[in-house]
Amino acid sequence: MKILAAIFVILIFILQYRIWLGENSFAEIERLNARISEQVEQNKLLAQQNAALKKEIKLLRTNAQMLEEKAREQLGLVKSGETFYRIIPAEEPAQKNAKKTPNPQ
Repeated sequence: MKILAAIFVILIFILQYRIWLGENSFAEIERLNARISEQVEQNKLLAQQNAALKKEIKLLRTNAQMLEEKAREQLGLVKSGETFYRIIPAEEPAQKNAKKTPNPQ
């Protein structure tokens, strides 16, 4: 009888080890659930970005003015007959002094 009780105690310890510390333990399941929830949130953000990009694509395909605006902003395109002016901001005095002062090294 003592041998049977010892076997049961050993089996209980083995099963408890697997539940708490072994493969597919509670801690691992919680960690995986946290990763799943993070991935779900990331997927939601990516789905929103995809929806915005699809809306922009639809506008670019149907609205010529939108297409022209994007071409001007991103590609710097100019219509024929127009003159393109590029305005370069003035340098601040500290930047001018740093450029003019030679390095003694």
